[in-house]
Amino acid sequence: MIKKAFKLVAVLFLMQLFISAGFAPNYSNCKGEANAGGEKSHLIKDGKGLKMDEKVAKSDEEWKKVLTAEQFEVARKKGTEPPFSGKYNNFKEKGVFLCVCCGNELFGSETKYDSGSGWPSFMDELSQGAVRLHADNSHGMVRVEVLCGRCDAHLGHVFDDGPPPLGKRFCINSLSLKFDKRD
Repeated sequence: MIKKAFKLVAVLFLMQLFISAGFAPNYSNCKGEANAGGEKSHLIKDGKGLKMDEKVAKSDEEWKKVLTAEQFEVARKKGTEPPFSGKYNNFKEKGVFLCVCCGNELFGSETKYDSGSGWPSFMDELSQGAVRLHADNSHGMVRVEVLCGRCDAHLGHVFDDGPPPLGKRFCINSLSLKFDKRD
């Protein structure tokens, strides 16, 4: 038991040393950023007359008025719902998954798959710029955070262990999503 605890402490120490020494990956050019002209590829109007590529910025108090306490904690404060608890984990309907905060179209149901992780998993974003990727070094780990490309809501994380051909697993919190059923 002491050997296992020592190994864990050593691994955590080395990870922290690795991160603090600047060896963490640079995700400044991750897919999902605006192109060279600053444009995004999706120019869809939502029901409020805003172009879907226009940034949405609200105060925490404004977000609290439109989100449940759980949605606010996950989407605005970078929380995580427990695995296998989200309503979209085993969800199979056809349509589009939207940002719970701003309605941005994020993922198509045709890219959703069962990764066994306990969270809804997607192979790719619906369109370029739908999401934004950001290096996340919190909790002693090096990960890539997935944010809404329109309002910067925390959606989840993306990993390089997904199915071919892209090899991506966008691991997304159900609480950050809503669903628009389409044929």
